[in-house]
Amino acid sequence: MTDTSAFATQDDVLATAGAWLAEGRKVAVATVVKTWGSSPRPVGSRLVVDGEGAMVGSVSGGCIEGAVIKEAFDVMAGAAPRLLDFGVSDEQAWEVGLACGGKVEVWVERLEA
Repeated sequence: MTDTSAFATQDDVLATAGAWLAEGRKVAVATVVKTWGSSPRPVGSRLVVDGEGAMVGSVSGGCIEGAVIKEAFDVMAGAAPRLLDFGVSDEQAWEVGLACGGKVEVWVERLEA
């Protein structure tokens, strides 16, 4: 069984992607490419998704995963790779009880065997 842990190592994430490709699955990878302020995952964090919805890794600790997964499915279906931009201002963060805002940019692309 594939490890679907959000806290898998980056080596585990890439190994899983390679195994899925070898099995003939469609695979997309999302990679954190830039952060500013408060961000739950550092630059280089990855989430790999296959065409059936299996996933391993994390780009956000949950708060933007749904939107990233939707984009991963679009990319696997033939859409162009894309850069996603998520953020919250310090003022918005304070209103919902967070200490500070932040921004994260995530690159989503299809992997090919």
